[in-house]
Amino acid sequence: MTRDHNADAATRPALDFQEHLKRLEAAGLLTRVDKPVNKDTELHPLVRWQFIGGIPERERRAFLFTNVVDSKGKKYDIPVALGALSASPQIYAMGLARPVEEIGDAWNEAIANPVPPVLVANAPCQEVVEMGDDLKKPGHGLARLPVPISTPGFDAAPYLTATLCITKDPDTGMRNTGMYRAALKATDRLAVRMVARPGGAGGWVHWQKYRERGERMPIAIALGAAPPIVFASPQKLAQDLDEFAVAGALAGAPIELVRCKTVPLEVPARAEIVIEGWIEADLLEPEAPFGESNGYVALEAFNMPMQVTAITHRRAPVFNAIISQVTPSESSVIKKVAYEPLYLRHLKSALGVKGVLRVVMHEPLTNLRPVIFVQFKYGAPKTEVWRALHGASSFVAGQGKIVVAVSDDVDPASVDAVLWSIAYRSNPLEDAMMLPFRRGVQGAQYGANQTDSSLLIDATRKAPMPPLALPAREYMEGARKLWDELGLPALKTPSPWHGYTLGKWSDTWERFARNAVRGDWEANGLETLARQRKGLEAETSVTKVEK
Repeated sequence: MTRDHNADAATRPALDFQEHLKRLEAAGLLTRVDKPVNKDTELHPLVRWQFIGGIPERERRAFLFTNVVDSKGKKYDIPVALGALSASPQIYAMGLARPVEEIGDAWNEAIANPVPPVLVANAPCQEVVEMGDDLKKPGHGLARLPVPISTPGFDAAPYLTATLCITKDPDTGMRNTGMYRAALKATDRLAVRMVARPGGAGGWVHWQKYRERGERMPIAIALGAAPPIVFASPQKLAQDLDEFAVAGALAGAPIELVRCKTVPLEVPARAEIVIEGWIEADLLEPEAPFGESNGYVALEAFNMPMQVTAITHRRAPVFNAIISQVTPSESSVIKKVAYEPLYLRHLKSALGVKGVLRVVMHEPLTNLRPVIFVQFKYGAPKTEVWRALHGASSFVAGQGKIVVAVSDDVDPASVDAVLWSIAYRSNPLEDAMMLPFRRGVQGAQYGANQTDSSLLIDATRKAPMPPLALPAREYMEGARKLWDELGLPALKTPSPWHGYTLGKWSDTWERFARNAVRGDWEANGLETLARQRKGLEAETSVTKVEK
């Protein structure tokens, strides 16, 4: 059943981002930081701590930084909000004005019963307009926006992250909104990365059509739209379904749109900031390094330069960005401290396995015995990895049902890190093996099957890889000090808690990252401008082209 569009506004989601922030603050879900915070080195690392610091999920907060500075000492008059969309399920639910348990139903209802948007003539997002030559003036255009660096120490530039990238199909006129990253390159130029593969981003599909026509593509990037609008952006909706109509159903009221000033597109009228521009049909520019959600730093690839033609915003906008009697128990701990050295000694001494460093038996819920993680020095021969996997699985009957090998940069005591390694460093067809006819683990006697099997997985790093996409250690350490000074909740230090290189990292990318945290991202943009090329596909690896 859909919502009554005339229902009391307080029972509906906020249709204004700043109203959403007020609701979060009233609910105790927002932390306001009034002291100076460096957007290039401190802002993202500070908020990152609540995700990796052992804080319970329900205690995570949105942050509003009201005194934002950069590495060159510039003070911005625009606050920055981070974590205000989905730092926790509770914050996400506030954005929909529904309990957490109703979020799934809300989506089903909205997709089945979209509410078309309406067009308005005047809009808060266009109270201030900057365009033309004014965008090129030093300190103007994109340089006026307090765009944070997401992964200090690795990112090549400040990036727009909580984006609502709006494009239109040139054949059908159907709108698409997508959450694509966009790197600052100059005061009037961005580099936009859209998922460039079959079934990829809707914006990329549109660009392909413009490319076939030999025409440039209009694009608008809205920042700080109401949560239901932003939530619809990354969803995988049917290409013939207008995200603004789904957002209207989520919001319980039609979404108001306004025509852009310089491109033939419509944007959310109550957005905080809108960036308008064009993407050429056959011109690509190196973009990245940038820390991605898959856990690695994306390396340079050719992506789409966007020539900015206008920046509009509210008179007082806010800039928005985004960034385990069950075990464990005393009985499991007392076993754990003895079993792990026993297993390691068996592997190293009895079997003579080379390169094995550590054995960790998983404790929470699994009762220590069934799941074992074995750590290896990077470069250990594959034959040694597999001897250890077999050895750990067969050493004690009823133990080692699932054995996973990881490399020395992965903490085997961190299940999240092990699962990350399995997800990105193993090919199940080549790196997993199932062995039949083993004795069941403790508790198996209560099941239907009295025999069991083993699963062995080689999730070690097989070759050089991009860096881990967390801010470099020095920035996380600095942000940890700032976190403590602010009197924020006590942190744990899980592994990994900072980024590090894994062999695939060039001097150029290191220089870009250093420039970025110094505030010299425009120098990077000048360098990549000179490297623009025609005749390439989007996301072509720079390394493959510039040998």
